[in-house]
Amino acid sequence: MRLTAYGRSVILKVLLVSLLIDIIALLIHNEIIKIVLIILSVFLIAFTLYFFRDPQRNVPQISDTEILSPADGKIMLIEETTEEHFLKSRALVIGIFLSPFDVHVNRVPVSGTVKYVNYFKGEFIAAFEKDSSLRNERTEIGIESNGFKLLFKQIAGFVARRIVCELRSGNTVKAGEKFGMIKFGSRVDVLIPVNSDVRVNLNQKVRGGETILAEVKLG
Repeated sequence: MRLTAYGRSVILKVLLVSLLIDIIALLIHNEIIKIVLIILSVFLIAFTLYFFRDPQRNVPQISDTEILSPADGKIMLIEETTEEHFLKSRALVIGIFLSPFDVHVNRVPVSGTVKYVNYFKGEFIAAFEKDSSLRNERTEIGIESNGFKLLFKQIAGFVARRIVCELRSGNTVKAGEKFGMIKFGSRVDVLIPVNSDVRVNLNQKVRGGETILAEVKLG
């Protein structure tokens, strides 16, 4: 199982904590407590490695106007909204909820040039709450593609406290490339032109870098 480099520091900390738990277990004579501690140690390591997995994805050949999902998860929202920071217009937002059991490595949804990156320090309400996209800690990334603009957000959830984003304004990016992750339970919103043709449905499971979310209609 391949692991993401974004999780190295957390994996190391968990390994140290698990080692400490194992040492304590060896020093305890009560067999029941010893077994419970060992099980806890194994669970911590197994869950951490599972969470930071980075599976290979087969990025499809897409047209210049098709939008890939930037994250694994479930479609929780499809609706119109007004975006004031980058698009500065009405837009269609597609919200993806990531549970702690989904792959949390994020991928670029469309090829183009990064024109806007902004970090907002906010709250940590549950990611499935509608207002979390405006109230929670998040990073917003705006890309200019072939004839249109797109904005997507990495949104921290109730458990998540760390957003990793390697993108910077001026970067040239390709659809499907890995660029960061949100650690432990989160949400990713994609905001696209309002007349786009949506290819997914509510509650549908999607895969980052593989599932086509929508196609932008130019002109």
